[in-house]
Amino acid sequence: MILFDQTKLKVYDGFTRLCEYAGRTKEWQQSLWNEFLVNKGLYDAFVYYLEQHALPETPKCEGYSLTDCFVWQMEQDNLRRDTGKNTAQCNKEDMVLRAFLMMAQMQRQPAEHLRKLREWKGMDQTM
Repeated sequence: MILFDQTKLKVYDGFTRLCEYAGRTKEWQQSLWNEFLVNKGLYDAFVYYLEQHALPETPKCEGYSLTDCFVWQMEQDNLRRDTGKNTAQCNKEDMVLRAFLMMAQMQRQPAEHLRKLREWKGMDQTM
């Protein structure tokens, strides 16, 4: 008898639906999914997001959380749109996905992302 845990399949289904809603390409989706597969803390945080529709407190990198990455991504979106504020055109699900990717990249190679976060005045670093 072979037992098969379908949890990852359900998470992957939720992930692909979220990526489709956010307008992400299959290549981008696969890149982020690969990050989840090699980073259990990030994967667990994504499962929490799917279940709660809120970002968890962990993981963190040098005191910065997924929420910090999300806020930074939102600010970047505001700058790209030249609005200065969060408008109806802002796809918050895309910002969440970008925050997860940013955290994965920051955990692997923190220097560049930490510099960006520290230079931006909107961040509150917590230890």
